[in-house]
Amino acid sequence: MAPVRDGFDAPPPVGPHDLLDASADAVALVSAAGKVIGWTRGAEALLGYSSAQVVGRPAAELLAMPGGPVRVARIAERCRAGTGWSGRVAVWRDSAPVEVSLRVSGSFHIGEDECFLISARPERQQWTMGESVLDGFLTRSPVGMAVMDLEMRYVWVNDTLERFSGVPREQRLGRRLSDLLPGLQGETLEGVMRKVLTTGVPVTDYEYMGWSWADPHRQHAYSTSFFPLVDANDSVTGLCYMVMDVTERWNARRLLSLVSEAGTSIGRTLDVMRTAQELADFAAPRFADFVIVDLLEPVLSGEGQGTWLPDAGPAPARPVMRRAGMSSVRPGCPEAVARTGDKVDFVPPPHDANLLVNGEPIFIPALDPSDPLWITEQPARTASIREFGLHSLISVPMRARNTVLGLATFARSVNPTSFQQDDVLPARELVARAALCVDNARRYTREHTAAVTLQRSLLPHALTGGTALEVASQYLPADASGGVGGDWFDVIPLSGARVGLVVGDVVGHGITAAATMGRLRTAVQTLADMDLPPDELLAHLDDLVLRLSEESTSDPADQTATAFLGATCLYAVYDPVTQRCTLARAGHPPPVVVTPDGQFSFPELPAGPPLGLGSMAFEATEIELPEYSIFGLYTDGLVEGTDRDIEGGMSRLGHLLCSTGSDLETLCANAVRRLVPAPQPDDVALLLAHALGPDQVASWDVPLDPAAVGDVRAAATRQVETWSCRELAMTTELIVSELVTDAIRYASGPVRLRLLRDARLTCEVADGSSTAPRLRHARSMDEGGRGLFLVAQLSHRWGARYTPGGKIIWAEQELP
Repeated sequence: MAPVRDGFDAPPPVGPHDLLDASADAVALVSAAGKVIGWTRGAEALLGYSSAQVVGRPAAELLAMPGGPVRVARIAERCRAGTGWSGRVAVWRDSAPVEVSLRVSGSFHIGEDECFLISARPERQQWTMGESVLDGFLTRSPVGMAVMDLEMRYVWVNDTLERFSGVPREQRLGRRLSDLLPGLQGETLEGVMRKVLTTGVPVTDYEYMGWSWADPHRQHAYSTSFFPLVDANDSVTGLCYMVMDVTERWNARRLLSLVSEAGTSIGRTLDVMRTAQELADFAAPRFADFVIVDLLEPVLSGEGQGTWLPDAGPAPARPVMRRAGMSSVRPGCPEAVARTGDKVDFVPPPHDANLLVNGEPIFIPALDPSDPLWITEQPARTASIREFGLHSLISVPMRARNTVLGLATFARSVNPTSFQQDDVLPARELVARAALCVDNARRYTREHTAAVTLQRSLLPHALTGGTALEVASQYLPADASGGVGGDWFDVIPLSGARVGLVVGDVVGHGITAAATMGRLRTAVQTLADMDLPPDELLAHLDDLVLRLSEESTSDPADQTATAFLGATCLYAVYDPVTQRCTLARAGHPPPVVVTPDGQFSFPELPAGPPLGLGSMAFEATEIELPEYSIFGLYTDGLVEGTDRDIEGGMSRLGHLLCSTGSDLETLCANAVRRLVPAPQPDDVALLLAHALGPDQVASWDVPLDPAAVGDVRAAATRQVETWSCRELAMTTELIVSELVTDAIRYASGPVRLRLLRDARLTCEVADGSSTAPRLRHARSMDEGGRGLFLVAQLSHRWGARYTPGGKIIWAEQELP
């Protein structure tokens, strides 16, 4: 039907809120027969027909498009299924078609009649841009833009690009980029343009550093995108590029990259000097042309804290520092007025040492060698500034953990760009990272020095086996640079020219193992001085380790405590008179014996449990050790490794010790070097003893008759004079008289006197009693009790030891 106008005005424009407001939609109610049975005011406003004109008439007459019975039937079927339908259709308004968005609801019933609810709203008109708006957008865009022809000559430039470059638009148009930016930068950018024109493939976000006439003293970072211009036939007619100044983003990324790279280049060792040099090497030439790192004297010496704290009061006017590192783009650092290791006091004028405490960087964008302060305070450095053209400087105090360490200075000379304020932050970050590494190295050096000093104080400084043994030793910690471990060895002089040899291995490394080793070594010396047999000594040592283990686990708050302090040990007593050696071991490798004819063997000893288990007894074994034999004690680190089994290592050790023509020290050093050519995960200790035998021995059997004392005393006196020890004849006579008299009077037989001339003159009296002698201090009226007191006063030292048949009381005198 022909639409009829009732004079309705056009619908009001659709605002942004109307798009979401369904109350303004045109709504109609249509029956299943397709007739309009309801018409709203919104429908009147949209199409201009009143309800009287539309109600009762077919809804299809409102459509400005040919009807499709099949399509309508499918829509009706879908709506009856409850899904609904929406789409764009054309309807009549003022005899002209109008596009609307149409929605049809699912079918529903009003009484007996089936109905459909249809809503419509006008399609929103697309906004069109006028030529003036487009021109204003391109001209005033914050992104620099330019259009080039096929010869890469400027055709059009917007205001932003003109402002970026500082080149007026009139000087650009008709010219190429290489004409305006001669050199590598212009040629590189034109190469990118040529590639885009040739391939038609855009290049986006191409970053580069460049200079501009607008800011000639500072490099800027630019991000540029190039894309071809094509006509309707897809032919390339030119090129457009857009450029943005991304200097801030580039600086932030450079800072992150610089700091990240510094993390892998600085602090690779725990050495203060090397860490300072790594900072200098990293920063030149990445950041500066000349870098110096000066550290306070106590930082390098490792003494105490070694530095000022901010609350420690004002610093001295001239801090005592040393040049710890420097680097330059010029070979040999000719700019430096001090060499590495020299004392320096450089602080940029007019500042003093409080600069180090305050911690704020000093930024001097333009160095002036004619400045009177520099000429007065730093004349040598002023001459260097003038000679080598140092023109910009940043000095950053090195601080870590609230501790002042030194000063790092960065200078530029070859690079014509002066430092900017943006460069202070990278300098601060570099120095902060290096300062933390220097402080770590300083702390490690101080603690490591203390630990090594502790261990060296615990290990024997000089080993001596008297005239009975020649000894040599080698100790190699797991850390070949001077680490701390738990292996130990010792040579203990015993009575009767005997010598105690001990080697042990505490589980673990570090200062805890070293401290435990020291306690065990002291315990062994104390127990050995009591002349305990090897098996009894190890039993007492086992009890000690058990007590230490209980102490270490009694405090749950102690994070350094370990649940078990395990250790192995081997103890041997060598008697040069009998040429016998008594041994016992606690979980330790057996010793090696090399006879004078060049044959080696490993005596079979009961292994015994490691110290600290307390579950099994220890057994002693006696072996013969002929004169001029070599007796070796070692820890498992010497013969055991990741690339060999322990038996193979023991065999190699035996063959190495059979070498002839070397003194004992050389033999010991060569064996360790050959067996451990590279650092091992375990400590290494080797103790070698060369059996020599005593110089002279004399002995007498003494009858259990007091009258025999005089004869024995005279024989001992003659023997001492025969040994050219006439000065000791009288004291020896008194000692022999007292000891033999006491043995005859208070002990049982047999009684035997023995004199040994070794490192000292030793007098031994053996008897069959196990009663221990007791030193008494007799009163003035007592008739006896002064015998042992006299022996103690006349001898260097005295004591008693037990034997399977009784005991031996001995006294030693220093040889004249």
